[in-house]
Amino acid sequence: MKQRTLKTFINTLFVISVTLLASGCKAEDRSSLALSEMPSKPLAPDFSLSDMDDKVHKLSDYRGKPVIINFWATWCPPCREELPSMNRAWKKIKNDGIAMLAINVGEDEDTIFAFTGEYPIDFTVLVDEDSNGIRTWPIKGLPTTFILDPEGRIVYQAIGGRVWDDDKLLDKVRALRNKK
Repeated sequence: MKQRTLKTFINTLFVISVTLLASGCKAEDRSSLALSEMPSKPLAPDFSLSDMDDKVHKLSDYRGKPVIINFWATWCPPCREELPSMNRAWKKIKNDGIAMLAINVGEDEDTIFAFTGEYPIDFTVLVDEDSNGIRTWPIKGLPTTFILDPEGRIVYQAIGGRVWDDDKLLDKVRALRNKK
């Protein structure tokens, strides 16, 4: 038990350090609707992560549809602030052939479970307790969200919080359904 607690503590410190160094966890970004377009549209790094019910999800399982992937942590204020708008966005797009995933970075299931009692998350939450995602994806701070096209390429990136249920923003994601 002590080894797991120490491992979780070290991973959390790593994530906090990366976030503070990159200054991505800023509240003033949350009202922005801007998405940064990725000029080279790189293929997203695959992952294999468990959800809160221990079901394994691979990114490759989502090929054929746009995917919104949000990297977050319970201790990050902008992450907490944007979650309600992500839930509202999910209600708008869940029947549109678009996937939405929240990847918690550096925390264990117990921490996430306790957090979701206060901040419910209606879409799939994946657990990256070892913080591998922050090492393989181009993450500069939390929250960071990536929008993938149906072929798994990173089309847009958003560093910092956003108002995700805004239709102008969601229309950019919906437009990806037809691009293959």
